[in-house]
Amino acid sequence: MRRRVVVTGMGWVTPLGADIETVWKRLLAGHSGIGYISLFDASNFPTKVAAEVRDWDLSDAGEDPKRWQYQGRHTHFAVGAAKKAVAASGVLDGSLDPLRFGIYTGSGEGQQDFDRFTKMMVAAMHAGGDTLDMAAFTKTGLETLHPVAELEQEPNMPAAHLASLFGAEGPNVNCLTACAASSQAIGEAVEIIRRGEADVMLSGGAHTMIHPFGVTGFNLLTALSTHNDEPRKASRPFDRNRDGFVLGEGAGMVVLEDLGRAQARGAAIHGEIIGYGSTADAYRITDTHPDGRGAISCIKMALDDAGVAPEEIDYINAHGTSTAVNDRVETLAIKQVFGPRAYQIPVSSTKSMMGHLIAAAGATELIICLLAIRDNMAPPTMNLDSPDPDCDLDYVPNKARPVACRTVLTNSFGFGGQNISLVLRQFEN
Repeated sequence: MRRRVVVTGMGWVTPLGADIETVWKRLLAGHSGIGYISLFDASNFPTKVAAEVRDWDLSDAGEDPKRWQYQGRHTHFAVGAAKKAVAASGVLDGSLDPLRFGIYTGSGEGQQDFDRFTKMMVAAMHAGGDTLDMAAFTKTGLETLHPVAELEQEPNMPAAHLASLFGAEGPNVNCLTACAASSQAIGEAVEIIRRGEADVMLSGGAHTMIHPFGVTGFNLLTALSTHNDEPRKASRPFDRNRDGFVLGEGAGMVVLEDLGRAQARGAAIHGEIIGYGSTADAYRITDTHPDGRGAISCIKMALDDAGVAPEEIDYINAHGTSTAVNDRVETLAIKQVFGPRAYQIPVSSTKSMMGHLIAAAGATELIICLLAIRDNMAPPTMNLDSPDPDCDLDYVPNKARPVACRTVLTNSFGFGGQNISLVLRQFEN
């Protein structure tokens, strides 16, 4: 008999704030964390808006920012969210075998050092002619790049720092499956506890791609919104006039625990993760399969793993990126899995307010689902003013709604065709 896995701690750092209750209230009120990019000069970019984490540093989590000055922005977010989750869980207050405590993150790369790279390129071009002076390029790099800062851009570094910070000597893993990463990390962390390989897992993700390389890459893919005149309306999931997603940044972390252990120490339980599905479209690098085959099989797998019928799902937190393809295909997948009942299930995309946190998106949205279960409230899909005929479900447009939430589904579908679905349930002894 596999062990049950519950959530005993939650923490996040988001464009809407870093306090669980404050951010939740802002989401229910339809507030937006999207504004003009301030992390670099984006005046000449097609996209000039993003959902940045503003007015925050690690002192909010009790850390000295100077200690972390060479660590990447993604690590700062991960540490901030993790410290809050661990503290809220109380998991370190008693005895915990460090070998039974693991880390599983779905974190992306750190903020790229664009300024120093530019200096290296300028030095290489000073040679003139049609070729670059690679000796000058290398010499400038050796003189200007900081070795620790370069190392800290690696996506595995947040997991390593978290293990050191909390003394977690058990399994330590990072996966980077684009927009599905932190949901996949949580699903795999659940499996580790189910199999008895650990008793406690700290899991989630952290990411930022709000830098010149990141914005340029997504602009070239024509994936980002260019609705620059009204930043708060740029992310418009399921709307006829949507034109791409809005980059966000931040982190979400949860403490996952074996139910028996959590009960034995009297921990507060926020919910239970009962289903996990993981599939690949096996289709294209960026596009999802137009028939939604990967998403459909993923949702079905999660429901089967949870042992629940489609009729039991009370709310769906959609991947809902605000791209033409994703929203249409996700809608199709939901209708294929749930049949006529799909029209009775509230579905919402909180990316309309928080932007798309890429690798960290799934973890933050899982926390949103836990809060929806707790308060029986479905957050809204903002900016849904002109419904797309191909997207004809109940997307809780523009206003939060009371919904009896006992069992919920959350979807994360990443570039490369990686699909993750998680099923959560109100905890019942």
